[in-house]
Amino acid sequence: MTEIIQRIYEVFDQRGDEMYGNEAVTQRQHALQSGLLARKSGQSSQQIVAALLHDIGHILSESELPHSTEENLDDQHEERAYEWLKKYFGAAVADPVRLHVAAKRYLCSKYEDYESKLSPTSLKSYYDQGGKMSDAELATFESEPFYKQALALREWDDTAKDPNRETPVIQDFETELKTCLIA
Repeated sequence: MTEIIQRIYEVFDQRGDEMYGNEAVTQRQHALQSGLLARKSGQSSQQIVAALLHDIGHILSESELPHSTEENLDDQHEERAYEWLKKYFGAAVADPVRLHVAAKRYLCSKYEDYESKLSPTSLKSYYDQGGKMSDAELATFESEPFYKQALALREWDDTAKDPNRETPVIQDFETELKTCLIA
């Protein structure tokens, strides 16, 4: 096992059981469910790893996670994750992660009913992260090379919040993690 994969396991061992806002699942449960949803839909290893690690920026930080929707939920975790992931996994993993917050804003801007699909914590963070996109922001998002992957990731992100869903352990994603490493 590589040092980077070991670090991912350690981060989830150290902080993966923390809650974010009022979500019904822990960081670990959410990550595993997202990765599993991507895997079950027949996605590439890069997309599976992006789904698995899309929120790692929350737990890479030394900061405590917000415990309620009364707090500002825009911790820019997507940028923190992007900077870390691009060094080890490249653009095909890191860019959808960087764009998954913008993808939520995009979907809520394009589809009026999308907001109703968001959990209370995701809805609050949507507003804290900027709310609806302008026409210029929509066009900028659509010009991103990995915007379609980010939209798929967002769908899994919004679905991966079932406290009763059975998942594998994170080590079961080692094959995909190794396949995606660039260094």
